[in-house]
Amino acid sequence: MEKAYLILENGRIFEGRRFGAPLETEGELVFTTGMTGYLETLTDPSYYGQLVVQTFPLIGNYGVIPADFESEKAHLYAYIVREWCREPSNFRSEGPLDAFLTANGIPGLEGVDTRELTALIREKGVMNARLCSSLDGMDAGRLHTLRIPDAVTAVGCSEAYTIFAEKERFRVALWDFGAKKNIERELLRRGCTVLHIPPTYTAAEILRMRPDGVLLSNGPGDPAENTGVIRELQTICRSGVPIFGICLGHQLLALACGGKTGKLKYGHRGANQPVKSLLDGRVYITSQNHGYAVDRLPQGAETLFKNVNDGTNEGIVYRNMPAFSVQFHPEASAGPLDTGFLFDRFLEKMEVLRSCR
Repeated sequence: MEKAYLILENGRIFEGRRFGAPLETEGELVFTTGMTGYLETLTDPSYYGQLVVQTFPLIGNYGVIPADFESEKAHLYAYIVREWCREPSNFRSEGPLDAFLTANGIPGLEGVDTRELTALIREKGVMNARLCSSLDGMDAGRLHTLRIPDAVTAVGCSEAYTIFAEKERFRVALWDFGAKKNIERELLRRGCTVLHIPPTYTAAEILRMRPDGVLLSNGPGDPAENTGVIRELQTICRSGVPIFGICLGHQLLALACGGKTGKLKYGHRGANQPVKSLLDGRVYITSQNHGYAVDRLPQGAETLFKNVNDGTNEGIVYRNMPAFSVQFHPEASAGPLDTGFLFDRFLEKMEVLRSCR
């Protein structure tokens, strides 16, 4: 197999072997701790622009299963593993990991000491990196200035479309900043017709659809860069329509209401993040994928959940409007289903509004 190199912006070089697409790429280097769910990781739009390191050593053992995808294709820029399984074994498998990455134009790198790489990211923080076939002429220092612009518009839907519930109870505008498919599934199974809304839509266009609620989806990148969405979201907040934010949507809602966000040292990525509810003290194990967090709460807002490991904000409830948000993924996939009840809480808010009309 062809030799390849992972060059970090701090000058460290890791040598490995290629698989997947024979391409060179560069982006932000991050790690995820999930022991399963590699298909969900590969197809999660929130990984757009990132070179993803899997801490679990063997990846690809159950092959490629399209029914488990979170979107139609892979969005990350490169996939780095200790070892990938050449011969998957699962009755649902429709092919090997290598073929999937090749078809999606995603380069892979195996044979890297992912333990050392993860420890380095934890110590130094996330950094930019380049995956390439040669070290000739490579200036690692220039990686420091690398940016991935317009991440949300790159992965959000480009046109509005509707997925109808079999027995419609509510109509939910899913503002799609790179929404995972399982958010849609969780809404549909609760009788919610889902109106997929592009990130470029205005508040007026969304409110003309007369949704019973607005769900702000997950997505990639720095939330503060989405100034247009934040401005339009302020109008949605004044409308009185119930709002539920997830991951990036959680951060955008906080920014729209006057809060502040900041970048974490190495983020939370994986299916084993513990969060504590400040309502009843219960701890939930959650699935997460984010590099930013809410640093300062808006006025009229209270912390709903906090991260047990580092104390960062994991959820907010707003007292001056029917809105709440969480940093983690209650739709899981992959991960625990402990917090799926939050979708029911969103439906309760829509029911209250309907009863008042």
